[in-house]
Amino acid sequence: MIQPEQRKFRRHEARHLLNYLTIDGDGNPGTYSMGRTLDVCVDGLRLETIQPLHTDTRLRITLGVEGNLIDLEGRTTHSSPSENRYISGVSFLRVSKDGRRTLNKYIEALPN
Repeated sequence: MIQPEQRKFRRHEARHLLNYLTIDGDGNPGTYSMGRTLDVCVDGLRLETIQPLHTDTRLRITLGVEGNLIDLEGRTTHSSPSENRYISGVSFLRVSKDGRRTLNKYIEALPN
């Protein structure tokens, strides 16, 4: 039986490199590393990393999209191993106004 879609927004397959920094509960920086997006929508993305990320990990992310850098803050909603890597869902918590405009413009241009 096929499960109905739970997301509010459609995810679009998109591969982009990004940098991320984990932030602990007190706001202190933790691990700095790289990853890549597997898909993206206006309120989140699916992230592939080499390092495992725990659910509810806060992240500061710099995402490169069409020659622009978008700085955002997100939180992992889930994470699981996949072929020597880890796949995590990230929900956006904060995106700058310019970053949101760039991201929305990029997503609107992606094929359905």
